[in-house]
Amino acid sequence: MIVTPQNVSLTTAEWSVMECLWEKSPITGREATDWLEKRMGWNRSTTLTLLRRMEAKGAVISDTEGGMKSFRPLVRREDAALRETEDFLGRVYKGSLSLMVSSLTKKQSLPQKEIDELYALLRGLEAGKDD
Repeated sequence: MIVTPQNVSLTTAEWSVMECLWEKSPITGREATDWLEKRMGWNRSTTLTLLRRMEAKGAVISDTEGGMKSFRPLVRREDAALRETEDFLGRVYKGSLSLMVSSLTKKQSLPQKEIDELYALLRGLEAGKDD
């Protein structure tokens, strides 16, 4: 299987690294270490190991300029979120979006604004089928 940035699966720890890269990129290993130490309590070794692992799986790319290695994401936040959502939906709700929404709304009521947004989304999807 060829791994493309769109189909890279991220672990929870890798999501934290990606948050760092999505916020500020390119970023040096030292900057990433500082960022993740403040937010996650990770040490330098943990951060650099994750960055190397993520580079090997195609989620991150590094460049060396002037002796400094910097990292940037190859996976867009939107692509990672979509991949995660599709995996979750398939695994937990057998791919049924309506079953997921039904389950969520049984435990908590939706604010009117969100109900209106869902209606607008559904109307847009319905109108798109006529094209």
